[in-house]
Amino acid sequence: MERIKALVRDVPDFPVPGIIFKDITPVLKDPEALGTIIEEFRKKYASLKIDAIVGIESRGFIIGTPLALALKVPFVPIRKVGKLPFDKISVSYKLEYGEATIEMHTDALEKGDRVIIVDDLLATGGTTAASIVLVEKLGAEVLRCAFVIELGFLNGRKVLPEGKVDSLIVYD
Repeated sequence: MERIKALVRDVPDFPVPGIIFKDITPVLKDPEALGTIIEEFRKKYASLKIDAIVGIESRGFIIGTPLALALKVPFVPIRKVGKLPFDKISVSYKLEYGEATIEMHTDALEKGDRVIIVDDLLATGGTTAASIVLVEKLGAEVLRCAFVIELGFLNGRKVLPEGKVDSLIVYD
C-alpha cells in the first residue's frame, strides 16, 4: 500500500478553497497499482456471500466495476441526481462543503441482497451514509463499505455502521 499511497496526489483548494483533494488518477494510470487495489478487495471479500457491488459516482465506478467482475457479481451504480433514466429512488444529504442528492434505480437490488458499497475515498461519510439509506430502502443489506483512501481526521467512519468499514490507506 505504500507504493499506492506514494502515487496519490494532493491538489490544494479543490473543489473549494481550504480542501486538499486526494487525487487517485495517478494510481489509475498505473495498471499494477490499480490491480493491487482490486486484488486486495477481492481477497478480503471472496469468502462473503455477496449479491452485488454498489459503486458511488464516479470513482466508485472505477474501483467497483472491476471488483464486481473479479467477484463475479453484478455492479450497481449510485448516481448524482438527474443521471439515471429509469424509475429511481433518491436521498439528499449534506457534504463537507455543500449539499447533494444521489439516486439509484428501483430495480437495482432485490430484497435480501447482500452488498458491498465501494468508493475511492471516505471523508465525512455523508455520501456513503446516504448510499446505505438507498440500499436499505430497497430491502438490501450492506455487508461492508470499501474505500481506497480514508481521511481519518474527518471521522467519517463514525457515521457509518460500526465494524463495516474497510480502507486500504488511512491519512490521520
